[in-house]
Amino acid sequence: MKEKEQERLIKLKEIEKDLYQKGFEKICGIDEAGRGPLAGPVVIAGVIMPQNSMIEGVNDSKKVSEKKREKLYDIIIEEAISYSVAIIGQDVIDEINILNATKQGVTKVVDGLDIKPNLIVVDALNHIDTKGIPYNAIIKGDAKCYNIAAASILAKVTRDRIMREWDEIYPQYGFISHKGYGTAKHIAAIKEYGLCPIHRRSFTKKFV
Repeated sequence: MKEKEQERLIKLKEIEKDLYQKGFEKICGIDEAGRGPLAGPVVIAGVIMPQNSMIEGVNDSKKVSEKKREKLYDIIIEEAISYSVAIIGQDVIDEINILNATKQGVTKVVDGLDIKPNLIVVDALNHIDTKGIPYNAIIKGDAKCYNIAAASILAKVTRDRIMREWDEIYPQYGFISHKGYGTAKHIAAIKEYGLCPIHRRSFTKKFV
């Protein structure tokens, strides 16, 4: 590993280092992918990485290429002490809104961990049910906290895979390229073809 990358990872782990020193041995990072898109689910992932984990390339998923994220996904789940992923579909998002759907996903992720953490670090979410486990909400946590960054990659890769599958069923919308986000191409396709079953009705009212 290059010295510069090692320095970046050490910096990314500063928050956790402080928490480990305070006695929190197992820290679970939680992050989501897909709060903003017009179509598809929101995916929430949680991961407890070993204290000495230093996976080259782990970063906020938005700063990592799709190809690299796919590789990192396999390394992260191989090395993780425990991980969990929750998928909350567009019907639930329309019913209870995206914020509440994301919070519901966080609770499902905590339920899905086979090893319980001492602390949860989550990207900027408050008033969440973490089943009695204490949590810290960190603004821009996916860029500041190693475990949250690892979770962001699991969430993003899972969601991208789902959207690639939907692209095969509804190729006219171009999900493979924009993953459901509101690009000009996507909005034009909605205006031409109308909505498909995976579109979020609460997000697309102004386009139909």
